[in-house]
Amino acid sequence: MSEQTDSLSAALFSELFMADQLARNRVSRALPKGMELSHFSVLNLLARSGEEKTPAQLARTFNVTRGAMTNTLSRLEWAGYVHIRPDWDDARRKFVSVSPAGRAARDQALEAVAPVLGEAVEKLGPDTVRLALRVLRELRAQFGEPG
Repeated sequence: MSEQTDSLSAALFSELFMADQLARNRVSRALPKGMELSHFSVLNLLARSGEEKTPAQLARTFNVTRGAMTNTLSRLEWAGYVHIRPDWDDARRKFVSVSPAGRAARDQALEAVAPVLGEAVEKLGPDTVRLALRVLRELRAQFGEPG
């Protein structure tokens, strides 16, 4: 790689990582008391998909260990936000679905973070956001995560 490519790569990923950290901090502060970003992320995925997922599928989706996902799911189950049931065909597997309370908690969290996210989109403008989304999706594909 050329020196110019190295410099461009360093600048791109430096900005990505900093933007990620700042966005996570802002969104985390806006979440309802007691809800962590990992909780919101799982609830949001389950609510949007409308399908049961296995803990292993969730761990892969969020690129975390199965142990970390088990911990998150245990906390969500304790709060009454998810239902975890055995797979009736294979007792070693489990399925996770969002509960009505979990859907309500996710909706409340979404309302809390919407102003933070909306403000950022408004300041950047829809055209810039669409362009950024295209670039970020292409980057994600390059790193092996399907769109």
